[in-house]
Amino acid sequence: MAIYYSSTRNADRHMSASQAILKGLADDGGLFVPSEIPKLDVSLKELAGMSYQQTAYEVMKLFLTDFTEEELKSCIARAYDDKFDTEEIVPLAEAKGAYYLELFHGATIAFKDMALSILPHLLTTAARKNDVKNEIVILTATSGDTGKAALSGFADVEGTKIIVFYPKGGVSPIQELQMVTQRGENTCVVGIRGNFDEAQTGVKRMFNDRAFNELLGEKGFQLSSANSINIGRLVPQIVYYVYAYAKLLGEGVLSECEPVNVVVPTGNFGNILAAFYAKRMGLPIAKLICASNENKVLYDFFETGTYDKNRDFILTSSPSMDILISSNLERLIYYIAGDDADKNAELMKALAAGGAYTITPGMREKLADFAGGYATEAQTAETIRSLYEDTGYIIDTHTAVAASVYNRYRETTGDLTKTIIASTASPFKFTRNVMKAIDARYDGLEDFELADELSKIGNVKVPQAIEEIRHAPVLHDNLCAVEDMPVAVTEFLAIE
Repeated sequence: MAIYYSSTRNADRHMSASQAILKGLADDGGLFVPSEIPKLDVSLKELAGMSYQQTAYEVMKLFLTDFTEEELKSCIARAYDDKFDTEEIVPLAEAKGAYYLELFHGATIAFKDMALSILPHLLTTAARKNDVKNEIVILTATSGDTGKAALSGFADVEGTKIIVFYPKGGVSPIQELQMVTQRGENTCVVGIRGNFDEAQTGVKRMFNDRAFNELLGEKGFQLSSANSINIGRLVPQIVYYVYAYAKLLGEGVLSECEPVNVVVPTGNFGNILAAFYAKRMGLPIAKLICASNENKVLYDFFETGTYDKNRDFILTSSPSMDILISSNLERLIYYIAGDDADKNAELMKALAAGGAYTITPGMREKLADFAGGYATEAQTAETIRSLYEDTGYIIDTHTAVAASVYNRYRETTGDLTKTIIASTASPFKFTRNVMKAIDARYDGLEDFELADELSKIGNVKVPQAIEEIRHAPVLHDNLCAVEDMPVAVTEFLAIE
């Protein structure tokens, strides 16, 4: 069965999966959504015996229907290889009754590796399939993790260039070092004087600027995206929820068709949307628990039905979640509006004009599978400390937001359903806040001293991703104002 893709703001124009991956963002500013969510066509029992790579094929073949078996398996094999430090790709760790899905064993020690290891291969395959002659320019805004994972994935990939914008001062020191030390003749990293939402808006504005895109086209370039707005980012994220469930089933932790809850620390809404898609594919997920930090725009949305970004932007210890415009939520809004592109477009227009929109009571009823929660900075730190003291297991700040929200959810609801928590980054990526939460005396150490100390107390090896930036030279020192982002692009591409 062929799956095609259309915009959340205009359902009339259909594209193949490869065309949607190449475009990244629809011309009308909408996001590409599949014509339907396919059902898994192998049993959970069969999946329980499969490797991560095999599971990835069984899931992704259902969405990327214009890729041949050979093409898709080649992309998967090249993505999920020895770049990951464990053969399992995404191991599960049990701690205090929850199962932490460790999504950080890739090259940049964050969950973004799970999709950004494969996206370059999907994109270059899509370009060949569609006879694209232009050089593809990946344009990405990052709140910390997408940037390095995208840079790592696309570095020196023939026929591509990549430009990453990040909020200067709005990412962790380790996150910034990972980006600004990136090698690759086709890579460019630019700090902006602004926050992530401004960076993301600036990128979207360039995608929607017809004159800008025509100029690039005349010079032999075309834009595409590595953000989770790209359907080529979203589909691979569905895989790890299917794999996690199947693995727990194979280990006897779950019985066949036994429901699980999934908790996801959420910023741009892509990761939890992937879990929602997995549920619609037939995975027995009961509750989807959306965990926010003090930028709790999503929590407020699930509580009230109103999405309102008109609030102070708070810099927290979980910077990848410091987001007030959760782009992927638009795909969920489209679904709960009954796949009504006009209704969705109306709400997105209200968001752009006044910074807020309110969904209908009927739409709110379709959110029954979701629960929202948020953690303060103090609660996040306490969760890291208590989990370490009770079990010896160390989690990063983003995972701690999820664990804190889950603990309160379980206490207030009495829901004892077995639960998977998406552990989205290695604690080594946020050493200062993690170690300070465990014991305030660590705050006086330097960042790499903190990594060494974390290794000792956690009895885990310092990841290669940290070792390789310990003495790496800074290769990118670009800084610009938000309004000058297009100039930074044309200068990198040597366009006058």
